[in-house]
Amino acid sequence: MTIPVLNPEGGFRRLQIDFSYDGTNFQGWAKQPSYRTIQGVLEELIGKLVRAKVDCVTAGRTDAGVHATGAVLHVDVPDQEMDIENFAFKLNRILDEDIRIISVRDAPEGFHARYSATARHYEYKIADGNRPISPLERHYVADWYRPLDLDLLNAASASLLGTHDFAAFCKWRANATTIRTLKDFSWVRNESGLLVSHICADGFGYNMVRNLVGAAVCVGEKRYELEWIRRVLTEKSRVSDSYVFPSRGLTLAKVDYPDDAKLPAIAQAAWESKLAGEDELE
Repeated sequence: MTIPVLNPEGGFRRLQIDFSYDGTNFQGWAKQPSYRTIQGVLEELIGKLVRAKVDCVTAGRTDAGVHATGAVLHVDVPDQEMDIENFAFKLNRILDEDIRIISVRDAPEGFHARYSATARHYEYKIADGNRPISPLERHYVADWYRPLDLDLLNAASASLLGTHDFAAFCKWRANATTIRTLKDFSWVRNESGLLVSHICADGFGYNMVRNLVGAAVCVGEKRYELEWIRRVLTEKSRVSDSYVFPSRGLTLAKVDYPDDAKLPAIAQAAWESKLAGEDELE
């Protein structure tokens, strides 16, 4: 079946919007009645500017409290004469300051923010060893009372790279696969002494990133031996919810897309995976 949402219907044009947000005061991306969500706010205000009801589709559907510096969405708007060069400026003027539009442009033919994406990059920040967190960073860094060994963190994380069934690290959802390709999972200690993890995959299961971080920390603090995290993966024994690290330390940093000529084919393949119950969860 051909993807029904790959190209806008006649009379509409598709915009690609790059944006960022502080997720502290949002109940995640997906719109919900009576809650402030990123999708809800953006659809309301973009709709006001184009004088039409719109639906925003994003590449990464983040949870409550998760942030983004490199989020991407598409939205189909009426094909009318519009000042696209100043659209971001106009939208930022009416948005609250915890969402910023970085750029707006006409999307390439066949572009779909979610299904054309080939990888999502996240960052997770931890202040370990009971290190005090600056009040200016308190919404963006998770604290951990024990010191963490950087080499052990990297060894544990590297053992999970590749294509696997990550069921042990995802909350179950019906009709969705937990088979993912983890392309990068590495740690550095930055100039401020914070531990920063870089995590990249073709897609992520629900709570998968924060579960991966929590499991790596179990090894990094020497609670478990290195072999434990690999055994959890292969035996698919669901890790305890107590290992799920808080959302405030997590940021969607970047979304990868192929060359424009490959966009339709990538989107079509992802759509067919969704129909087969192999869609990404997050």
